[in-house]
Amino acid sequence: MMTDIQIARQAVKLPIAEVAAGLGLSPADILPYGHDKAKITHAAIAALQGRAPGRLVLVTAINPTPAGEGKTTTTVGLGDALNRIGKRTTICIREASLGPNFGMKGGAAGGGRAQIVPMEDMNLHFTGDFHAITSAHNLLAAMIDNHIYWGNELNIDSRRIAWRRVMDMNDRALRDVALGLGGVANGFPRQSGFDITVASEVMAILCLARDLADLQDRLGRIVIGYTRDRTPITARDLQADGAMTVLLKDALQPNLVQTLENNPALVHGGPFGNIAHGCNSVIATRAALAMSDYVVTEAGFGADLGAEKFLDIKCRMAGLTPSVAVLVATIRALKMNGGTARADLGHQDAAAVTRGCANLGRHIENLHGFGLPVVVALNHFDGDSPAEIAALQDCCAAHGVKAILARHWAEGGAGAEDLAREVTALVEGNSVDFHKLYPDTMPLWQKIETICTRIYRAAHAEAAPGVREQLARWEEAGHAKMPVCIAKTQYSFTTDPAIRGAPEGHIIPVREVRLNAGAGFVVAICGEIMTMPGLPSRPAAQTITLDAEGQVEGLF
Repeated sequence: MMTDIQIARQAVKLPIAEVAAGLGLSPADILPYGHDKAKITHAAIAALQGRAPGRLVLVTAINPTPAGEGKTTTTVGLGDALNRIGKRTTICIREASLGPNFGMKGGAAGGGRAQIVPMEDMNLHFTGDFHAITSAHNLLAAMIDNHIYWGNELNIDSRRIAWRRVMDMNDRALRDVALGLGGVANGFPRQSGFDITVASEVMAILCLARDLADLQDRLGRIVIGYTRDRTPITARDLQADGAMTVLLKDALQPNLVQTLENNPALVHGGPFGNIAHGCNSVIATRAALAMSDYVVTEAGFGADLGAEKFLDIKCRMAGLTPSVAVLVATIRALKMNGGTARADLGHQDAAAVTRGCANLGRHIENLHGFGLPVVVALNHFDGDSPAEIAALQDCCAAHGVKAILARHWAEGGAGAEDLAREVTALVEGNSVDFHKLYPDTMPLWQKIETICTRIYRAAHAEAAPGVREQLARWEEAGHAKMPVCIAKTQYSFTTDPAIRGAPEGHIIPVREVRLNAGAGFVVAICGEIMTMPGLPSRPAAQTITLDAEGQVEGLF
């Protein structure tokens, strides 16, 4: 059996100008990065304004397990299948972070016969967007300390600086650091830390900005800290927003690549779904909708995190209305949710599937709560037994949805045509009554409580000392209408990653809140979730190298 990277290397890729032409883009509308990837220019994006949009398909999943769900693989396979049945379709996904690539999760290009290429480029430095975001973020950090060093005209209270530094790598040793050590020439000592780049507010801003002007306006609104009397200090006060925009000018342009079947894909932005809003960029999604009949996009991790944030944050800010939700599940993952140990997943156990379907059912109910039609995509694995598949289908039928067996990993778009036909039937046969979980006018703490009780089925949320007071101050400062981004473990409806299935009645502890004034939302950090992950005991980096021909080995 060939690995993902071996399959990707066998791809017969079209020149990227031909892929662009299929979207109606001329050579002047793209900036090629080699022969197989390009950016769509700002001018071309602007020219798309006003076109009637296509239909938006959201792909999400059950809570992830080590057994795997294949959300990105399904997104790619479904996009290929829709094109095969005559629907002009573009795929929109996020870029990959180096942290998971060299850690344990892996890449973000799909797998098997349902991949986006060039896979190696996508999973490594790609077109440099993450480096630009890291540089813009850290430029602001440097300007904060430099301003204090040269007299602190703005009277920034160094104890109340909220802007940390970032890097695109898992490194637990950088979670808490001391800055400015070594004497007067190095500035004033203070405690700070690093987050991973995908958690940066600059990443969120790039993914939510409409254009360069909106990008700079949002960057200028970033609150970096406060004075002693709690007056907020912004990036605009430091006159950093202009230079940050310059660093991000090219990064704001969406990246165009292709699937193994030569269908177009826009890969842009990369916030994690567990610690950020977990969606690709608004500018890419809107551009794809203007050029396509259908757009298939995904939201990070399980539907309780990624889908909720996609619907309550991205759709709210961008004015998007999805037509259908595709919920990805595997027999293996359902068995783990039903209590089967990972070592025993090869044994047939329809009863465990039935028990694990409680998790699936909870996600179906939540998506229906937004007014969306739902179809379950059963991402097929070798070894799935007819009895186990029947158990899943029975569960779905009890919730009023269909479960469609999809073999895109092994067969590409041809293996997902049944799924594509069900998606089109739902899209073209239903009028969607899409609605958000909460109104803008709801108080911030009540928004947190609403997500915790209605999506996670918690008894209530519990605020650490000072959290509710901080939220009240932000409301008084004019941020009351912001949506909320919950940062918590992706593995469970609770904040304990070991509790699978569909628990209810638990407590969600909110230990910290952060104001993302430029991005336009408040982050509630819950449980033990980290905004700077660490590497596992045996990181993937240990097996990644170059072979004798200079090709990458060990990257999937």
